[in-house]
Amino acid sequence: MHSDGVVSGIHVAPEAGAPVEPRETVTAVADAGLRGDRYFDEQGTFADRDGSALTLIEREALDAVEADYGFALEPGVHRRNVTTEGVALAHLVGERFRVGEAVCVGTERCEPCAYLERHLEREGVREALVHRGGLRARIVAGGTVAVGDAVGTAGVGERTN
Repeated sequence: MHSDGVVSGIHVAPEAGAPVEPRETVTAVADAGLRGDRYFDEQGTFADRDGSALTLIEREALDAVEADYGFALEPGVHRRNVTTEGVALAHLVGERFRVGEAVCVGTERCEPCAYLERHLEREGVREALVHRGGLRARIVAGGTVAVGDAVGTAGVGERTN
């Protein structure tokens, strides 16, 4: 199965709780995370959770939140690292996939948490993002990730457990 999409946004937060910062490119490091992000230095709120090295969310899910709940989530405010377009992230759980030059394995859906709702000070965000919160992934081969890069399973191998 090939499900190719594109990176439409990249965000990192230098430390836990810090505002996210947009990036045009980042360096993904195997078994570590994105250089410059809180999880790279194991400082994030969920640093002890396997597969928090990289988080992704679909632009389409954010558009659906706006349509269904009447509020827009500004770029990066969802605190996921990579915003994608044109790829069903839920289908990548347990799959090897490429994000730019990096190869990742989807570890689990990234459901919204109370932390996000408190951080945004916006009641209803957690409910709006249920089953739309994106994907947690482990980086198995590093490389550069840039806005406009491909996201998908093409040419990266078989399913992993």
